[in-house]
Amino acid sequence: MGAAAEVGAPGPARRGETALVTGASGFLGGYVVRELRAHGYDVIASGRNAAALPAGETFVGDLDDLARADLGRTVDVVVHCAALSSPWGRSAQFEHANVAGTARVLEFARRARSRRLVHISSPGIYAAPRDRIGIREGEVDPRHPMNGYIRSKLEAESLLQHAATQGTGPEIVILRPRGIIGRGDPSLVPRILRVRERFGIPLMRGGRGLIDLTAVENVALAVRLAAEAPDVHGQAFNITNGDPRPFRAVLEQLLAGLSLEPRYRPVPTPVAYRVAALLEAVCGVLPGHPEPPVTRYTVTTIAHSQTLDISRARDLLGYRPAVSLDESLAGYARV
Repeated sequence: MGAAAEVGAPGPARRGETALVTGASGFLGGYVVRELRAHGYDVIASGRNAAALPAGETFVGDLDDLARADLGRTVDVVVHCAALSSPWGRSAQFEHANVAGTARVLEFARRARSRRLVHISSPGIYAAPRDRIGIREGEVDPRHPMNGYIRSKLEAESLLQHAATQGTGPEIVILRPRGIIGRGDPSLVPRILRVRERFGIPLMRGGRGLIDLTAVENVALAVRLAAEAPDVHGQAFNITNGDPRPFRAVLEQLLAGLSLEPRYRPVPTPVAYRVAALLEAVCGVLPGHPEPPVTRYTVTTIAHSQTLDISRARDLLGYRPAVSLDESLAGYARV
C-alpha cells in the first residue's frame, strides 16, 4: 500500500461537506462510505436494508423514496453506487433499477442542491467478442449491447450526459471500474468458485486472455477523487489497477490462496459461444427465467483480452492505485 501516502485530493479540501452514497449496503458502497468518512465527509448511507447499512447517519428507502426525500440540508456530493448488476435478467428489471433509478438519483441531487454527482457505470459497455487492448473512454459502440444490464448502463450514462449538457443540475462524473474484487466480494469471485465446483471453469484459448481487475479500495479512492477534482464535469473515467494479467494466472493465484485445486473444462471459443447462446435461449423460456450456467457475455470476458486505458483518470483525477492486485487477491483469500 506504499502508494497510498502520495495519493491526495487534487482539488480543495472538502472536510465538513455532506455526501450521500446510494447502495451503501452493498460491496462497493460500504467501501465508499468508509473512504469518504475517513477524509472528513459527513456521509449519509442510503439503501433499502437498514440492517445492512454502515453505522452512522442513514437514509432507509429505495430510489423512488430518495427522489421525494427532503433531508432539510444541502447534500454536496451524491455517489450513485446502487444498481442491478448481473449478466442475466429481465430487461424491464434492469430498466427500472438502472435507468429510472439513475433518473431518481439525479432528481434528488438537483433538489438537494448538490455540487457533484458521481455515477458508477460499467466497462461492460465495451464488451465485444474480440480482443480489445487499451480501451479509451470514447471507444463505445452502443448499437449491439450484449445483455440487458449493459443496455441499461448505456442508457443511464446517456441520461446523465444529456443532463450535463443542460447545465441545470450538479456536475456529473462517471466512473467505469473493471472487475471489482476484494474482501466481501459477493459476486465476481463467488461466481467463479460456483462454476468451478459444479462444472469446472471453462478455459478458452488456454486462459491467455488478459483481464483487468480493480481492488475495491482503489475504486473507493477513485470515487473520492472524482468528487473533488476540478474541471471534470461531464467526463467518464476508466478505473482499474492498471495491472492486466492472463485469466489463468489470476485464477490460479486466487485458488492457491484458498487452498483449492483448479478444475478446468477446456472448450473451443466458438463452441462456448454456441453453448452459451443455447443456454440463454432455454433459460429465457423456463419458468422464472433462471440464470444460465454460462452466458455469451461471460464467455467474452473469459475468452478475450479486454484492458482499459486509465491515463485519463491518472491525469485528471490524480488516480494512483493504492492497493495492488496481489494484496487484493491475498485479502480475499484471508476472509
